[in-house]
Amino acid sequence: MSVAPGPAVRPPSCPEVGAALAHGERALLEYGDLQRARRWFDTAYRQAQARGDLAGLARAALGMGGIWVHEHRTAVESEQVRVRQRHALSQLDPGSPLALRLRLRIQGEEDYHGGTHEGILRLLAQARSSGDAQALAEALSLAHHCVLGPGHGALRLELAGELIGHAAVTGRRSDLLMGLMWRTADLYLAGDPHAERCMQELRAVLADHPHLAVEYVASAIEVMLTIRTGRFEEAEKLAAACFERGVAAGDIDATGWYGGQLGAVRWYQGRAAELLPALADLVNSPTLSPIDNSYVAGLALAAAAAGDRRLAAGHLARLRGRDLAELPSSSSWMIAMYCVVEAAHLLQDADTAASAYALLSPYAHLPVIASLGVACFGSARHSLGMAALTTGDLGLAIGHLRAAVRDNLALGHWPAATLSRCRLGQALALRDGPADAAARAELATAAHEAAELGMVLPAVVGRPPEADGGCRFRRDGRHWRVELNGRVAVVDHSVGMAYLATLAADPGHEIPAADLVAGAPGREAAQPPLDDVARDSFRLRLARLQAEIKEHESMHDLERAAALRMERERLIAELAAAAGLGGRARPFPGGEERARIAAGKAIRRALARISAVDPTIGEELRATVQTGVRCSYRPR
Repeated sequence: MSVAPGPAVRPPSCPEVGAALAHGERALLEYGDLQRARRWFDTAYRQAQARGDLAGLARAALGMGGIWVHEHRTAVESEQVRVRQRHALSQLDPGSPLALRLRLRIQGEEDYHGGTHEGILRLLAQARSSGDAQALAEALSLAHHCVLGPGHGALRLELAGELIGHAAVTGRRSDLLMGLMWRTADLYLAGDPHAERCMQELRAVLADHPHLAVEYVASAIEVMLTIRTGRFEEAEKLAAACFERGVAAGDIDATGWYGGQLGAVRWYQGRAAELLPALADLVNSPTLSPIDNSYVAGLALAAAAAGDRRLAAGHLARLRGRDLAELPSSSSWMIAMYCVVEAAHLLQDADTAASAYALLSPYAHLPVIASLGVACFGSARHSLGMAALTTGDLGLAIGHLRAAVRDNLALGHWPAATLSRCRLGQALALRDGPADAAARAELATAAHEAAELGMVLPAVVGRPPEADGGCRFRRDGRHWRVELNGRVAVVDHSVGMAYLATLAADPGHEIPAADLVAGAPGREAAQPPLDDVARDSFRLRLARLQAEIKEHESMHDLERAAALRMERERLIAELAAAAGLGGRARPFPGGEERARIAAGKAIRRALARISAVDPTIGEELRATVQTGVRCSYRPR
């Protein structure tokens, strides 16, 4: 599909206005080379201005707008083009075709910036009655840009169909390509099962004649379809190639679209937290559309996934403003709502979830797709189910999530179907108990599918995290994984790390330092004394662990069950080692003071190691771990 768009032609030092315009229009309309077209139109404008060529001035100013709305993103570029277009319009006969085409372009830009479409539809009616074929073709495409929100699917299909038919009148191949491209994107946005047919037709037309800008959109849709199949590695490679196409075409959306595609892959891989640094840079980029709020929402979600609740809550508040309903409707609105719901769920922000539910409800039948088919996050019913889950309405959540599984299977979106199935199983278990047969079946199927796709399924929903959101320690050979609200620090094993793990395993309870020192792996001292209270405490903890293991196994949370079994085995070993023959407690020589000093030093060294890897986790532990004759961990 990728064919070189003809020989590169550089503007001569002093071209004739007509020649420069011809080169610009050929680059823009025939080859979709936005960068080269901009250079030629800029040259034509300057020459026309110097020669007093008003028609040339108007054609050049019109061509600067390109084929998309809002091609110029920086304040300097967009204002320069806007001023040139208004100046050219002021020099023309108001009733001329060129004046109408300029008014259409200016109105389209204004409507798009404002998230409205009334003005451009009004001028579209004028274009239909004007008899000017080019004005009507441009009006149809501009109007289509301004109705990319989820509530205008039927209107978009009408506009695209009219543009395809009107291409026979203009004789411009670019009008046919734009019409087919719009129709293809519209069908995918509507979840139409026959969208691939239109995609095949678009591929065939592009094979006959290259058009960089439309090829870029087609390649973005290919990335989206590959993600739907769960072929994540292949999708990443295609996304990188798609980005290069966008850069070659001069499309300002290349960076943003690549970010969205990579974000979809990382989300389903369970690696959304990794996107936090990149999104923090991208969210304020001048290359983003002024009405695109999806990256702010994505940043809130990535922050929530990383455990940075303050950053996540701040960006959710930024999105909500006075009212979440005030966010302008656009091609990225559904994606923004998806991220808002998922972030609100992680933060247990029921108010935001309820607001998003009300706004999304009219679009339950639609898939959540970014822009013109850049990335797909499955059925909108999944978001409705997650919002209901966050507000505590389990019955409503189960209904939506069950429908989301069906919708996602119909879309052929295997990762989305697996995620919806997992959430459905978790919601059923929360309502009917972890032993519920339906819950266990859904969770088992989701776990099997996730393993095949290379997905990491999210934790159980609607249950407070263990230790009230405190740290969890998991031993892995010579290393420990310290987890706190999505953050992870991997630290080498040490005696102090074992002490911390023991404290974290029994939050809120005081453990004698002598017990820690004698019971930790790799000790050199004798075992501590175990009185009846200490032994009962250990046995109670063992009983709780066994119950938790059974619960996690019933919900197919196999990773957590395995970690709990390891912890149970360690406690059994400690209990056995701390007792003498016949269960008699062994004495600890040196007394409580030596144990206090030894435990304190080891714990402080371990905290320093954790802080060196992750200062946030280290700071939290320093504030919540208490050392002394008796040690404890009391999460906030």
